[in-house]
Amino acid sequence: MQPFTTLTSTPAPLKVINVDTDMIIPKQYLKTIKRTGLGTALFSEMRYKEDGTENPDFVLNQPAYRKSEILVAGDNFGCGSSREHAPWALLDFGIRCVISTSFADIFYNNCFKNGILPIVVSPEDLEKLFDDAERGSNATLTVDLEKQEIKGPDGGTVKFDLDPFRKHCLLNGLDDIGLTMEKAPAIDAYEKKLSQRAWA
Repeated sequence: MQPFTTLTSTPAPLKVINVDTDMIIPKQYLKTIKRTGLGTALFSEMRYKEDGTENPDFVLNQPAYRKSEILVAGDNFGCGSSREHAPWALLDFGIRCVISTSFADIFYNNCFKNGILPIVVSPEDLEKLFDDAERGSNATLTVDLEKQEIKGPDGGTVKFDLDPFRKHCLLNGLDDIGLTMEKAPAIDAYEKKLSQRAWA
C-alpha cells in the first residue's frame, strides 16, 4: 500500500449529502475482484449521459478537477452497502483523501485499508473547504497527515483528529497484510520453535 504523508491537490467539491456506495460505484461493476480499472466507472451515473458521453456539469469532468486527488463532500459520505469496490474506484481514479463531516462506518474503515485518508471536519470548516474548492485550479489544499492539518490556499489551517493506530498504518503504507508481515521475525521464530518441539 502506498504510504500517505502529505498531499497537495486542487480539491473537487461534491456538494451532495448521503452519497452512497452505489453512487460511488454502481452494482454492475461489482463482478470484478481486481482493485484496478474501476476509476472509469467512479460516479458513472453522474459522470456520463445515457449515450455514454461525459456530462460536462459533473465536477470531475470539469477541467480544473479532472486530476483532483482530494474530494470535499457532503454529510454522510459512503453510506449504503458495504462494498469495498467504492474505495477501490476512488483510488483508481486518483483520489487519496475525502473530506466530509461524517462517513458511514464500513466505508470509513475500508478507506484506511486501501490507502485513502477520510477526514472528518466540522460543518463550519467544511463550508470553508467548499469555498476553497469552488475556486478551481486557482486554489490548492495541502493535507499533512503527520501534523493532522489541512492548509488552505490563503494559509489558513484546519486541524483534524485521527486514531493513532490508523495514522501509523497510513504513514507507513501498512494494510492488514503489511501489519502481519511486520511480525514476520516473531512468526518465523515461533514456527522454528514449534518444529523443533515436534521433532524432539
